[in-house]
Amino acid sequence: MTDDTFDPLDPLDLLDYARPGPLTLLAPEQRWLVKELPDDPVGVCAAVQDLVIQPADATELGLPERRFAEKDIRPVRELVATLTALDPSPLHHGRPPERRVVGTCRHFATIACAFLRARGLPSRARCGFGTCFLPGRGLDHWITEYWNGGEGRWVRVDTEHLGHGYAERPDDLAPGEFLTGGEAWIQYREGLIDPQLFGVPGTDHAWGPAEISGNAVRDLAALCKREMLPWDEWGRMTDAYDNKTGPDYDRLIDTVAETCGGDDPTALARLFATEELLVPRRMID
Repeated sequence: MTDDTFDPLDPLDLLDYARPGPLTLLAPEQRWLVKELPDDPVGVCAAVQDLVIQPADATELGLPERRFAEKDIRPVRELVATLTALDPSPLHHGRPPERRVVGTCRHFATIACAFLRARGLPSRARCGFGTCFLPGRGLDHWITEYWNGGEGRWVRVDTEHLGHGYAERPDDLAPGEFLTGGEAWIQYREGLIDPQLFGVPGTDHAWGPAEISGNAVRDLAALCKREMLPWDEWGRMTDAYDNKTGPDYDRLIDTVAETCGGDDPTALARLFATEELLVPRRMID
């Protein structure tokens, strides 16, 4: 098997978001660590806030340079191993900032997703843009969704920012406060948003249609249980960032956006299985 071999996808597996994927599966010896987490999904998300520290905050705290490699860890089982090496306590015990794993909004969202799935609760990490941080702008962001069976809907939780005041209800984001990559792409194609106002805060160059299309592809991967890093690129994503794609790629992202919005696991798996979109196995193993 070569580095360029792709993972097959089982559409039946995608029907069950209560089951972990390759990046959200805890090791057997780690499962006891989540047993005492709160019973409610929002409580699980809130607990994750005391397990992750953003790189900027880690810099301000003066953490050693070697610790910053933690933000490049994809599998949650490895993130949990890092956490327990720093502090062996069960994961319902909050850590002081210096004993949290260094990570981004993706890590907050994906760790919460892994913990919820470990409890048998259907959940997903979503990649897109927060629109409630700066007026008129969409900032690169990840959130967690959980399935509310009683209401028959996915509830969006801003795991990183619970209690921070950016949204009135970060435990149940209102429509438009977060746009997935696909939702933002549709609005861009319909002329409803300025793509130059959507991108990565703290950068001068990472704004525009390619940032939106990149997050649309990452969101498709996350819906197929491949929750990648915010800077991971595969398929034609790099060409898009380098302005080397054209109308045919835009039409492909139209399909990605429509399929992600349709929430049909069979359609998601079929689309994601195409070579242009499927995450290479070497990025998962």
